[in-house]
Amino acid sequence: MPKAARAVPLLLSLLLPAAVAASPWSDEDLAVAKALREQALAGTEAYALVESLTVEVGARVAGTPEEARAAEWAVREMKRLGLRNVRVEEFPMEGWVRGPERAEATAPFPHPLVISTLPRSVPTPPGGIEAEAVLFDSLEALLAAPLGALDGKIAVVTYRAVKTMDGAGYGHAVRARRVGAIEAARRGAVAFLMRSAGTHLNRYANTGALAYADGVPKIPAAALSPPDAAQLERLAKRGPLRIRFETRPTLPGTVTSRNVIGEIIGRERPDEFVLISAHLDSWDGGTGALDDGAGIGITGAAAQLIAALPQRPKRSIRVIFFGAEEFGLLGARAYVARHRGRLDEYFIGNQADAGGELPYAFRTRVAEPALPAFEGLRTVLQPLGILPGDNLASGGPDMTPFREAGVPVFDIEQDLTHYFDLHHTPSDTLEHVDARKLDVNVAAWAATTWLLANIDAALRAEAAAPVAD
Repeated sequence: MPKAARAVPLLLSLLLPAAVAASPWSDEDLAVAKALREQALAGTEAYALVESLTVEVGARVAGTPEEARAAEWAVREMKRLGLRNVRVEEFPMEGWVRGPERAEATAPFPHPLVISTLPRSVPTPPGGIEAEAVLFDSLEALLAAPLGALDGKIAVVTYRAVKTMDGAGYGHAVRARRVGAIEAARRGAVAFLMRSAGTHLNRYANTGALAYADGVPKIPAAALSPPDAAQLERLAKRGPLRIRFETRPTLPGTVTSRNVIGEIIGRERPDEFVLISAHLDSWDGGTGALDDGAGIGITGAAAQLIAALPQRPKRSIRVIFFGAEEFGLLGARAYVARHRGRLDEYFIGNQADAGGELPYAFRTRVAEPALPAFEGLRTVLQPLGILPGDNLASGGPDMTPFREAGVPVFDIEQDLTHYFDLHHTPSDTLEHVDARKLDVNVAAWAATTWLLANIDAALRAEAAAPVAD
């Protein structure tokens, strides 16, 4: 059962007092929110923004000239959409560029393998690696192997991600990508392979950044297409399995990524911000239309509708297109570090980073006494098929450092059942973006952002915690 569905009774019970409590919005505010909703449903620029980004820039790996062009595009588009104080904040990161990659099973029978080198991976030695392969059906099985059990071998995790509406299946599968190379190296492995953390059965591989740990050898790592991972399981039943593969990424050292920022200035509380965001970077297989072109389109179009209103909201609305999200939320972390002394200015935040399917739930992470105030928002979102969820919102990936610092967040949950069929693959292209569904999302984001920028309620449980250097 989706997280939001499980929590509906809880939040509904918390909202009941709203029936007798004074509304935190004026009738005019609610009318504007409903008008924004209906205007968005009649058609927005969201799809055009995604098309422009994916055609005029295309794939945009963090720290590359393509991502720099994407930042230039974002500056131009933010200004055109009516945002003010548009600016760029640069930050350093360690660069990584994909190179040639090939792999094959050599025994007990030959079979070519489709792989995707995992970003941050070191290259194989010149000429590649050929070694016996040991298969594990889960990360837990790999962790159970004793130290030294994989000396000189290739570790392969074949865990299959499960389709779920809330994306929890991906969340479990992706753990192997994050720590698999570390744990395999600790047990003596010379390389690490894993079944893609995707939910499709197509013969392409999902990419995504891995991690290394201090004091543990860095070994080459790659993802396998799901059919090839399954074929390795069948081969291993017929005799000792050997794999040969070669990857040649380059590591250019320190490079530059960028956050792009624009604002709608509040009329009463200009120094208090509702933050809506997406991330500008993508991986290199497709054109990043869903991840996160759709989020760029949704938040950009929502901001455009609000910016065009005859009256500005009470609070300011800050739109941030973060850089280098795919490499570990680097843009968001750089932003929080740079502005750590002013995080109390952020009233609430959110990131659109879940593709372009229909929304189905609204979740918060705010002080519990504030929950009854959201009853009016529920009535605005319900015609879009969006139900109230729990008070355990994440806010989206790039909201993590903000949330950890005490900033309230919200989620507009989208249907992720098929998202991980395409996510981080060569099939993340414009063909899979539905303009009508984007407009429904814009309706939800525009109405919600407007109301949060005008709400008369305290959302913080306590003052923001300091962020460590």
